[in-house]
Amino acid sequence: MGSYFRRQLADYVEYHRDPRNCAMHVFGIVFLFLAAVLPLSLWPITIFGFQTSAAAIAVIPVLMYWFLLDFALGAAILAAAIMLLSVAAVIASHATTTSLWSLTAILIVVGVASQIIGHRVFERRQPALVDNPTHLLLGPMFVMAKLFIALGFRRDLALIIEDHPQVAAS
Repeated sequence: MGSYFRRQLADYVEYHRDPRNCAMHVFGIVFLFLAAVLPLSLWPITIFGFQTSAAAIAVIPVLMYWFLLDFALGAAILAAAIMLLSVAAVIASHATTTSLWSLTAILIVVGVASQIIGHRVFERRQPALVDNPTHLLLGPMFVMAKLFIALGFRRDLALIIEDHPQVAAS
């Protein structure tokens, strides 16, 4: 884990103290990821003789970014992304275009609402990405880091995420 990621994660943690907000982020991030890749799953692409979708190609740059920030977390996010891309592909293969776009809209609304509720109701402050737009890409890393810590891995991440004093809500 590099110093850049350590600094970014420590800054991100300051906006995500309440466990209820963190839970809202798990759902929100998954829903927003699905909403982003679902329409792109409709477009098949052949690269080097392999059949894939525009969705799989579109996530490569952000996956590379996550791998550069932290290899282990990036690998875990890759596994989650493969599962979510598979879910999106199944939905795209069975849904009508109208129902797929309707589901995408619902996922966006619910995903964004969960983020806003988490911050406004539980943290009583604005979302982190308002102050620092790069936090948009740190959400999945934070959620995966919390999972690693819960499973007893990555004490280095626990030192950043858990050892900050809880700010009392006023």
